[in-house]
Amino acid sequence: MKRSYEIDMCSGPIFPKIIRFALPLMFSGILQLLFNAADIIVVGQFSGSEALAAVGSTSSLISLLVNLFIGVSVGANVMAARYYGAKNDRDLHETVHTAICMALICGFAMVFIGILAARPLLHWMGTPDDVIEHSVLYMRIYFAGMPFFTVYNFGAAILRAAGDTRRPMYYLTMAGIINVIFNLLFVIVFHMGVAGVAIATVISQGISAVLVIRCLLRSEGPYRLEKDALHITGSKLRAMLQIGLPAGIQGTLINLSNVLIQSSINSFDSLAMAGGTAAGNLENFLYVSVNAISQTVLSFTSQNMGAGNYKRVDRVVVQCILTVCGVSIVLGSAGYLFGGQILRLYSPDSQVVSFGMERLSITMLPYALCGIMDTMPGCLRGIGCSVTPMVISLTGICLFRILWIITVFRVSHTLTTLYLSYPVSWLLTSIVQVICFLIMRKRKFIAAKEKVHYLQIMAEG
Repeated sequence: MKRSYEIDMCSGPIFPKIIRFALPLMFSGILQLLFNAADIIVVGQFSGSEALAAVGSTSSLISLLVNLFIGVSVGANVMAARYYGAKNDRDLHETVHTAICMALICGFAMVFIGILAARPLLHWMGTPDDVIEHSVLYMRIYFAGMPFFTVYNFGAAILRAAGDTRRPMYYLTMAGIINVIFNLLFVIVFHMGVAGVAIATVISQGISAVLVIRCLLRSEGPYRLEKDALHITGSKLRAMLQIGLPAGIQGTLINLSNVLIQSSINSFDSLAMAGGTAAGNLENFLYVSVNAISQTVLSFTSQNMGAGNYKRVDRVVVQCILTVCGVSIVLGSAGYLFGGQILRLYSPDSQVVSFGMERLSITMLPYALCGIMDTMPGCLRGIGCSVTPMVISLTGICLFRILWIITVFRVSHTLTTLYLSYPVSWLLTSIVQVICFLIMRKRKFIAAKEKVHYLQIMAEG
């Protein structure tokens, strides 16, 4: 019997359950972005454009450093969902405890990596002298809270595997409210600038991590966390890394291309940096909405693969693609139409708004292409194919954007030329990913059926 927070992904109508699963994920992603958006808005309004540029210039670099470790949580989600769908409680129990151990290890590793690498990496990105000291301070404080960040993300991945996306959303709501309160307190009252917003973010992440661990400890389901059982099971870790590491490498290297784009933006003045920062932050709100569909298709396909419902996997994929296109068209159009008004929340400077709109005019309307590009790897990983989407994404996004920067952008050194690399790379990558899925799904379904048949023969023999 399903508990009130869980969703039965293996039977019944699919579309209502996709919406029920995805909406809390969208709100959760938006709330996580509000941590950073609150930082940007508060420093932009009360500490000036230099502080705004300092906080914004670190976002792509932070993503570059954390994505390898967060990719492992994708592996945890797939494995937990597969065992949950197959009703294999023992393997699910081992997966949960291995995942939480890995979250702690990854989090503490990132503390040292982020603190030590902040200054040299920001120098490498060409961060201007009037911004770099603020950027280094923000990054070092932010990375001090990495254990909280990883524990929350791994814990939320386990809950999503069981169909529970509501409680992680509730926890982020509480943490987000506290983040905004401390932002205003530290910046306006205590005049702490970028240090204040970074400390507020760490506090809010700590609260969300404590709440998700408390939820797992008190759970009555097979994914219950037990302190005495915390250990790493080698076979589960290998399976988790087999799926998660390609996802993490993909995210890291794609963000490397974003870091290069940020470095290219840094070749203009601080107003262009601030405008790009504000527009990029607005784009992120749209991205987390389409990424929620990617996480949805990942959990749904993983559970149904575990349960042997192969025809249902096809229906899930089609309905998720249609959903992500609809969400992208509606939100992308709204982001373009109301972009000017929204950008003024980040900065009252008309030049900053103008630079921001230059970016939004290129990226918002074709965002459905990004939605398809982001959802297809979730489809492939859900059916057990992790390396192939990594290779496609790295070639179509990372390598293409690097080539664009050193060729097209060098010839036409304008922000418009730079931003055009986004929709072009989305289109090319989406086409290849769809073709790949059509090829790989047949192979994976046949292999899964043969494995089930073999196990049945062994059981009977």
